[in-house]
Amino acid sequence: MDEQALLGLNPNADSDFRQRALAYFEQLKISPDAWQVCAEALAQKTYSDDHVKFFCFQVLEHQVKYKYSELSTAQQQLIRETLLSWLQAQMQNPQPEKTFIRNKAAQVFALLFVTEYLTKWPKFFFDILSVVDLNPRGVDLYLRILMAIDSELVDRDVVHTSEASGLENTLIKDTMREQCIPNLVESWYQILHNYQYTNSEVLCQCLEVVGAYVSWIDLSLIANDRFINMLLGHMSVEVLREEACDCLFEIVNKGMDPVDKMKLVESLCQVLQTAGFFSIDQEEDLDFVARFSKLVNGMGQSLIVSWTKLIKNGAVKNAQEALEAIETKVPLMLQLLVHEDDDISSNIIGFCYDYLHILKQLPVLSDQQKANVEAIMLAVMKKLTYDEEYNFENEGEDEAMFVEYRKQLKLLLDRLAQVSPELVLASVRRVFSATLQNWQTTRFMEVEVAVRLLYMLAEALPVSHGAHFSGDVSKASALQDMMRTLVTSGVSSYQHTSVTLEFFETVVRYEKFFTVEPQHIPCVLMAFLDHRGLWHSSAKVRSRTAYLFSRFVKSLNKQMNPYIEEILNRIQDLLALSPPENGYQSLLSSDDQLFIYETAGALIVNSEYPAENKQALMKDLLTPLMERFKVLLEKLIMAQDEERQASLADSLNHAVGFASRTSKAFSNKQTVKQCGCSQVYLDCLQTFLPALSCPLQKDVLRSGVRTFLHRMIICLEEEVLPFIPSASEHMLKDCEAKDLQEFIPLINQITAKFKMQVSPFLQQMFMPLLHAIFEVLLRPAEDNDQSAALEKQMLRRSYFAFLQTVTGSGMSEVIANQGAENVERVLITVIQGAVDYPDPIAQKTCFIILSKLVELWGGKDGPVGFADFVYKHIVPACFLAPLKQTFDLADAQTVLALSECAVTLKTIHLKRGPECVQYLQQEYLPSLQVAPEIIQEFCQALQQPDAKVFKNYLKVFFQRAKP
Repeated sequence: MDEQALLGLNPNADSDFRQRALAYFEQLKISPDAWQVCAEALAQKTYSDDHVKFFCFQVLEHQVKYKYSELSTAQQQLIRETLLSWLQAQMQNPQPEKTFIRNKAAQVFALLFVTEYLTKWPKFFFDILSVVDLNPRGVDLYLRILMAIDSELVDRDVVHTSEASGLENTLIKDTMREQCIPNLVESWYQILHNYQYTNSEVLCQCLEVVGAYVSWIDLSLIANDRFINMLLGHMSVEVLREEACDCLFEIVNKGMDPVDKMKLVESLCQVLQTAGFFSIDQEEDLDFVARFSKLVNGMGQSLIVSWTKLIKNGAVKNAQEALEAIETKVPLMLQLLVHEDDDISSNIIGFCYDYLHILKQLPVLSDQQKANVEAIMLAVMKKLTYDEEYNFENEGEDEAMFVEYRKQLKLLLDRLAQVSPELVLASVRRVFSATLQNWQTTRFMEVEVAVRLLYMLAEALPVSHGAHFSGDVSKASALQDMMRTLVTSGVSSYQHTSVTLEFFETVVRYEKFFTVEPQHIPCVLMAFLDHRGLWHSSAKVRSRTAYLFSRFVKSLNKQMNPYIEEILNRIQDLLALSPPENGYQSLLSSDDQLFIYETAGALIVNSEYPAENKQALMKDLLTPLMERFKVLLEKLIMAQDEERQASLADSLNHAVGFASRTSKAFSNKQTVKQCGCSQVYLDCLQTFLPALSCPLQKDVLRSGVRTFLHRMIICLEEEVLPFIPSASEHMLKDCEAKDLQEFIPLINQITAKFKMQVSPFLQQMFMPLLHAIFEVLLRPAEDNDQSAALEKQMLRRSYFAFLQTVTGSGMSEVIANQGAENVERVLITVIQGAVDYPDPIAQKTCFIILSKLVELWGGKDGPVGFADFVYKHIVPACFLAPLKQTFDLADAQTVLALSECAVTLKTIHLKRGPECVQYLQQEYLPSLQVAPEIIQEFCQALQQPDAKVFKNYLKVFFQRAKP
């Protein structure tokens, strides 16, 4: 072996050596006999370096996984012998191999097992066990091999590549069940028995193996007295009990007859209870209690599955027994649910949730069941509370886990509300009222959870369209009381971000309250507009409030009229465009400012002011942006430093984005014209368009202005048209694939919206646009440059989408007026798109264009020479494209392309009549060597009046035609 290259396997080697080692590995993978060198090195213990041993196993793994069938019988025998002699050698080694080597070896054994067990190596386990015997190192490897085999055959996380490998795995498992599983189970029992006092590591591994295999072997081999008693014995041994717990969980989870399952769970519970495991408050080892909680959850859910099956089967007596068994576990469930450790609590939520589902189905609840529901409600309210350690300013993994846990509790609350909505409402009201009465002296987490519960009621007690304050009187008045308390108690001044945020979230969620009691709007607006909201000391609160404020104002736009000028004055400072100077910290990020601009726009547009007032307010809002834009653009043109240029371009882009966002409030009822705001936006356009000719930071500036143009086409309609030609001219100058790709949708939007109005403009810019596209598509690129290839593919799609828009908008004269040579060039590109590029999305578009052109030009009065083009190019395209190997008729997108191809042929037949059939019968199809009877069949299908019949026929025709 190349000793120099092997040096690069060491993680501390420099990058040149590492590169060389990688290249060497690739070389050995291709080499037909390199695996033998590696096999020999392992068998002879040639190398002591761990990384080299691992490397040798990797080469063997590659051989077994990908190239095993290429080996002769003798070579396959050599691999088996190498592995067994390596295993034998492990028994004598003074030191065991490192864990990563043992795991890799186990993987190679498992791959070989899956490949050979059914054919060449049925005695695999017998051979392994005879080498291993009861040597602890051997047992360790045997157990690792078993886990690796389970991963290959069963592991839910491994995606098996094909149906065939899935079937083969099933066959292997069936054969193992018949031939060797009882022996394997016996070996596990012996390992558990022999090592129970001497080697806890091996015991834990063995318990893991039992837990893994239980899901697919005969349960009676494990769920019997001798095994269960041994496992229960392990539950009392500190180093074993977590694994024993997991093992029992897998046994309990195994699908079986509902009555048998009930008996198994009950007998387990009895033993566990007698042994004192149910007294969890005495247990200090929280990791164990978390596993135990998972086990209790499994037992509870298994009993519920049994109950459900028994009810379905009409076995009333057994179902009643199952329900009683479930009820006896509820006190333990509640203890675990309310446990101060969230992992322990989280593990039992599934049982809790399913138990509530049972109660929901019962016609009437007993007093005990009602008490259980109440206890769950109390537990949820307690466990929703933040603890002291939660870090609000710098949320890490622990905080993320608590957020997830809260989501689980929310589902429990929703389920509780389905069982007893009155109880949930009354409980929340009790906690909320008591807490808000004394909020000034209450800890933040209790105030937060009280407001949070009110917030959660909106989803727990659902209504349509947020109508919480009408309908059911008792519920509506309870919610109304709580909301009134929330907004009048002064709790919005609480000095903790979590309470502040919860206040604003809840106010916005229940915005319909303010249509019932509008007198509270001013105090909530003040909270938004002072140090509690948009001017809060926490950036996180300011940011969220900006979004919530915009929602609040928009949802209550009818109530906002008296406060508009006041609000606009107060938010004035927040509208300033952040200067791109280093170190300047503005109150809001530019993303947050978008919401403030949107709010300002909505206030102005939805106000009851006359048009001239709206115009004046909108002008006041946008003029500072325009003035700032002009100044910054001049600075950008002068800027030398690239970083400075980038930050100026960003600021310019934000200005355009802000102006664009103010227009979101316009609608069909309130158009820009009706509000008298056209001139302001036309001024914006005139201010922003010069940025297109700026040679610096083109991408950023063009992208911003292009987005603004899209928006203005919708808002200003034809008033925008005079600006389009010069904007287009600038955007087509020295552009890349991405620029064009983003520019074409703008032209498509204009074409589809204004149609004939923009025909002169389109005719003028048609060829310049096409030249720009072709120039980019013809640029040479590296063969393996995938991103360039993808960009070209996307540009090609955009180009065809443009032609589709032009032809589909009834503007084919735009193409026709480009001169015969150009027209032909364009048509040939469409033919190429349909046939030459294996991109079904583009092919579909091309056939749509072709059928549209045939429909427009294919008749007797069409352009000169077009009929020839149909027969010379379009008809052949309809056959050559589907006959290509890359045209995959099993792919959905390709089938859509074929469907459009069928439409094209039908349209040709419609426009050219019998002449088309004659051409196919006598010239074209014979030239493809199609049999006469098939030609006849094809032409009959084409002449069918029902287009669907022909589409289906065409698919079958090409399926038969392709080898």
